[in-house]
Amino acid sequence: MFVCLCHGVTDTTIESAIDDGAHTMQQLTKELKVGSQCGKCCTCVKKVLNNRLMQIAEVQPAVA
Repeated sequence: MFVCLCHGVTDTTIESAIDDGAHTMQQLTKELKVGSQCGKCCTCVKKVLNNRLMQIAEVQPAVA
């Protein structure tokens, strides 16, 4: 699904960037340009970011 129409960025592209280490909105904006033009995608990008980070956290073992 396209999340950022201004730059043609999909949710899959965002998830791949997160998997490669972009763990903040600022990093995603720098790498993919999401939210840098009209800004309408920011809410959806943040949801994709948070959901992916939660998935990553569930897979990783807890550190004591």
